[in-house]
Amino acid sequence: MLTKLYHILLLSLLMLAAVPAAQAQHQDLELARQYLSQGDYEKAESLYSKLINEQRLFNVVYPDYLKVLLAQQNYKEAEKLVKKTSKRFPDNPGYEVDLGVVYQAAGNKAAAEKQFNNLVAGLKPEAVVTMASAFIQNELYDYAEKAYLRGRELNDDPMAYNRSLISLYMYRQKTEPLISEALNLVQADEKELGYTQNMLQNSMREEEHFDALEKELILKVQQNPDKLAFNELLIWLYVQRRDFYSALLQARAVDKRTRSGGTRVMELGAISLKNNDYQGAIEAYDYIVQEYPEGPYYLVARQRLINAREEQVQNTFPVSEEKIQALLADYDALLSEVGRTSETVEVLQHMASLYAFHLDDKEKAIALLQEAISMPRANSSLVADSKLTLGDIYLLKGEPWESTLLYSQVEKSHKETPVGHEAKLRNARLNYYKGDFELAQAHLDILKLATSREIANDAMDLSLLITDNTGLDTSTVAMETYAAIELLVFQNKLQEAQEALDVMLQQFPGHSLTDEIYFQKANIYERTGDFEKAVENLQKIVDDPKVDILSDDALYRLAFIYEESLQDKEKAQQLYNDLLVKHQGSIYAAEARKRFRKLRGDAVN
Repeated sequence: MLTKLYHILLLSLLMLAAVPAAQAQHQDLELARQYLSQGDYEKAESLYSKLINEQRLFNVVYPDYLKVLLAQQNYKEAEKLVKKTSKRFPDNPGYEVDLGVVYQAAGNKAAAEKQFNNLVAGLKPEAVVTMASAFIQNELYDYAEKAYLRGRELNDDPMAYNRSLISLYMYRQKTEPLISEALNLVQADEKELGYTQNMLQNSMREEEHFDALEKELILKVQQNPDKLAFNELLIWLYVQRRDFYSALLQARAVDKRTRSGGTRVMELGAISLKNNDYQGAIEAYDYIVQEYPEGPYYLVARQRLINAREEQVQNTFPVSEEKIQALLADYDALLSEVGRTSETVEVLQHMASLYAFHLDDKEKAIALLQEAISMPRANSSLVADSKLTLGDIYLLKGEPWESTLLYSQVEKSHKETPVGHEAKLRNARLNYYKGDFELAQAHLDILKLATSREIANDAMDLSLLITDNTGLDTSTVAMETYAAIELLVFQNKLQEAQEALDVMLQQFPGHSLTDEIYFQKANIYERTGDFEKAVENLQKIVDDPKVDILSDDALYRLAFIYEESLQDKEKAQQLYNDLLVKHQGSIYAAEARKRFRKLRGDAVN
């Protein structure tokens, strides 16, 4: 009994003695870390050399101790530490990697390479991940890649470590092997399409990357006609490059094989139209109309087809009245076919805009919109849209109070919705036209936070126009004059607007609005078909080194006019290239790059 009590007492005393010892070691460890962070390696080594012998602290002490030894160029002691640790933990290949790191730090490149290569050659399947991770931790990425590829050989599995290699190639921006691994993943499992798209999207930065992927995908599509995921990736790639027409060709090819009802083609039609690729949108919707006359998308496609033609006509200057009449005839034919119902409210709205803004038949337009607004069971957003168009027509007639009444109705009935935000934007623009900049800014400040990027951007642009041209000048006369001219442009009083702009240039020489004036003059000349004068005014902006805000806008528009209206492809190509060089961050860069490639002749369709 006494012996047992003696042992208990002895054990208690030992435990009590161990507590202060552990506390002291912890304090030494913290002090050593502090010395290391301060670069006082000699003092740090003094502490770490003792702490390394404590088994329970080994894992936290070892990496810092090795850093200290290497920092002091004490390579012999570092080699001794690593070799001793490798023998102690033979199943952890990370320590063998550390030995090569010591050789490398000592300047013995040959010994380091021999060590690393031997490790890869002698790799065991179960140690692949640990070894690769050790290489990565030491930024030895080439050897990490070799380890994964060696593991693939050992497992006799061409897909082994596929995701690990993809992550490694992404980090290192090694695009070609990344593409190969990503496409192999899709080939093995088409369900990985989404993951593959995400990986590629985060890695494709240069034009040659897209070229390389396109080349590989076209080859994969030809070799694997039954793997629709490759077609989907090719469609995705073309959309990334804003080559919507090529994307459409792929989507139609897939749809013809699968007879899937045209869903993908409809999506691309909408994307094309949103990005002003009118011909692509027209072909997409026409395909649906021809291929699926009994399908669920037929009515929408018929309507969107005319909408796309409408956008094309309205953006081809000068606008042809004959083509406007043809569009109205198409809309009338559609109404005769399907009837004037809640489903065709949008048709009535489009017809009203054509009558009002292109044929100057405002009363006909108002009658059509009132019919749309009073249509039973009509979609509330479409009714709200019709009210906004009606407000525009009253503004066209010179009745702004009627306009603001309609805009405000939509604002209240559709709060915090896209159409409600659009109503607020039109109210802001109306106040801007009237010269009430303070009230306009109050609306715009709210809209800068709108969920729709387009509305937020429009609000930001108008807000900047006001602040840039009123903030430093106590007089707002020039800004008020310019805003009134923009109203004339909205009302299609183009000759009157052009004359007023000329007067502004004389009244306010050197004003900050000068670039906006030249841009607006170019816009009017383009709309009226006087492309040479449009070019002349845009060139004044491009040539002015003081102009920042509108220089890329002017350069893009200049290139566009040379390409589409003057048919000078060589000059257009040069100007698109100038934009890409001078304004790399421009919102027009992607479209300019697509057009440049097409003019150069290397775009694949």
